[in-house]
Amino acid sequence: MKQSLLVVDDDAIFNGLLRRQLEGMGFAATGVGSWAAARAALKEFEPHAIILDFKLPDADAAEILPELSGQYPIIVLTGFGSIRNAVNVIRQGAADYLTKPVNLDELELTVRRVLENAQLKQSNQYYRARLSSRNASNLIGDSAAMNDVRTMIDAAAANDTTVLILGESGTGKEMVARALHERSNRSSGDLVVVDSCGLQESLFESELFGHERGAFTGAERRKKGLIEEANGGTLFLDEIGDIGPAIQAKLLRVLENGSFRRVGATKTLSSDARFIAATNQDLASMSRDGRFRGDLYFRLSRFVITVPPLRERREDIPSLVRHFLTQFSRVAPPSISSMGMDILLAYDWPGNVRELRNAVERAMMLAPATHEIGPAHLSFIRRGDDTGLTLRFAGEPSLEQIEESYLRQVLSRHGGNRQKTASVLGISERHVYRLIEKYGA
Repeated sequence: MKQSLLVVDDDAIFNGLLRRQLEGMGFAATGVGSWAAARAALKEFEPHAIILDFKLPDADAAEILPELSGQYPIIVLTGFGSIRNAVNVIRQGAADYLTKPVNLDELELTVRRVLENAQLKQSNQYYRARLSSRNASNLIGDSAAMNDVRTMIDAAAANDTTVLILGESGTGKEMVARALHERSNRSSGDLVVVDSCGLQESLFESELFGHERGAFTGAERRKKGLIEEANGGTLFLDEIGDIGPAIQAKLLRVLENGSFRRVGATKTLSSDARFIAATNQDLASMSRDGRFRGDLYFRLSRFVITVPPLRERREDIPSLVRHFLTQFSRVAPPSISSMGMDILLAYDWPGNVRELRNAVERAMMLAPATHEIGPAHLSFIRRGDDTGLTLRFAGEPSLEQIEESYLRQVLSRHGGNRQKTASVLGISERHVYRLIEKYGA
């Protein structure tokens, strides 16, 4: 496929000549004569680079560059071949500049260099992400339960079907998603992770689908959504049970035919992304109760992988502990005594692998000198006979202070599991999230 270029220059003769030269070099070139026409063109297609005249009838490069430089590589054409103008356009975000009259050899060299640099930048970002994901997706444990998970991952990786990953908070659902992506035929593409409960619905819609300039207050430039970023790769929707009805309907459309619209747009786009979703909630029950769209649930649950809680695979705890001890050590990792390991094996880990990881890190801080972790360094782990909660305050606390203290203790007791905390407090999980935000818990 030819790389596309947008030429923005109000000199019609020069614009046409430049387009013909670029097409002769093997590019697909489109020409417009004003900034207004360029904006309209950019709503219809997305060029690989823009060749922009320094002075246009309705704007100049100084006004345009801040809006476009983060989205496209831009080569500025200027008849003012001064060092000052060159430095200014580069500072404002231009990839390069050319002075008029344009030398054709210099034009081709500059365009190809700018396009190659843009590709190298994308590749660099991709390989950094790939390296990070390889390190993060190491599934630890040889229990029968974890081997079953690996078998399911290999089966799902062989095709592009949508996958739903179920499991309690902290079990490692994102790591399963990363392993699935890396074993699939989309591993050369990006894995884009979306936290479905971290933003208000309107902001979440913009993050997921993107938006056009002026779509809402503060939308100063067009922004690609995460669905577009995942084109050719995998989109991982974490905590899918927390998304609202409006987003559910739009997401269903994407799953059905790959089409969507940016916020504020009329043009329909498409994305070739593979979808993986995860939740710690009972989506089947939620769909029966009308709290989650049944048609979306059936789309998501074509292939289900259930990640077991840590209490159901205790034989993996020693391997996980050794992994975390090595991960947190800059020198030779400390050892753990047999009594210390017995404590870890006996505990039920309501916060699962995430809670175990935090416990190992804390124990290492408490035992830096002895270089062996024992029961004394694990005394913070709650035992089975510790069933009550005690709130202590200096003086007479306010209701907010009581609320915050109780929230923190219940969260701590359940390893940060919002669903269990919500059940204990008798409120919705979204309400728990708002309280966590409010108190910084």
